[in-house]
Amino acid sequence: MIQELNRLMEYIEEHLTQEISIAEVAKQIGISEYHLKRTFSFIAGISLIDYIKNRRLAMANKDLAEGELVTDVAFKYRYQSVEGFSRAFREWSGSLPSEVIKSRQQKSFPRRSFFIDVKGGVSMDFKIEEKEAFNLVGVSKRVPLQFEGVNNAIQELAQSITAQQKAEMHELGDLYPQRVLNASYAFDEARMEERGDLTHVIGFATTKENHFADLTQLQVAKHTWAVFPNQGPFPQTLQDTWGKIYSEWLPSSEYELVQAPEISFTNFDDGLENCYSEIWLAVKAKN
Repeated sequence: MIQELNRLMEYIEEHLTQEISIAEVAKQIGISEYHLKRTFSFIAGISLIDYIKNRRLAMANKDLAEGELVTDVAFKYRYQSVEGFSRAFREWSGSLPSEVIKSRQQKSFPRRSFFIDVKGGVSMDFKIEEKEAFNLVGVSKRVPLQFEGVNNAIQELAQSITAQQKAEMHELGDLYPQRVLNASYAFDEARMEERGDLTHVIGFATTKENHFADLTQLQVAKHTWAVFPNQGPFPQTLQDTWGKIYSEWLPSSEYELVQAPEISFTNFDDGLENCYSEIWLAVKAKN
């Protein structure tokens, strides 16, 4: 995956003034566009769309400082209007393009490169499972992205579940782990900058159809799942495992992500300091 990401960087640099088709470069590399975007975001800490935008604006800054006309630079880097370019440039650099031409001031955004950094040789437990299609039945809400600590919006969603809804979910839940699952999907592009929202579902896995008006149902297709068990203080251990999956396991594994909800559950029976959790990610073998 590291080699594939570096090939992506080369492709972007060669096409900064041309149309960039992530779907095409993903096809050339031999992985899905979804996996490429998600893995890049988690490793680079920025969405692929924002990376391309910032690289174009950095090169535009260089051209402006060398005296090129604003109009020429705007269309060179594929903006549809000078006004749109000027607005984006000011948001990025804090200056108008005309001011850069006068001051010759430059702001950089270097090209990324990727390498494997082995830290401590810590192994990760995981297993690969085939799961038939199932439903998640529960409550859902659009919530803000948050990497660390307790997400208050998700906590509020959990606290809003009524006794009746709990009873209904228990009645429907007939699949492992037969306890509350948390599922997230429909992430905004700026996920890795901890901006935007996602849709979060709290519910039970079931083979049954939901017939309760106060519950929502999310259909999850048949997939191969990578399952990551972890145990320790909540939520730190669970969040650390999420980070290691994307920064260490995915780049070196033989699997890539497929588009599906990201699912987890936590057993609080032994208290917050020693919780058992699992993370489920839908995957497929790389070509």
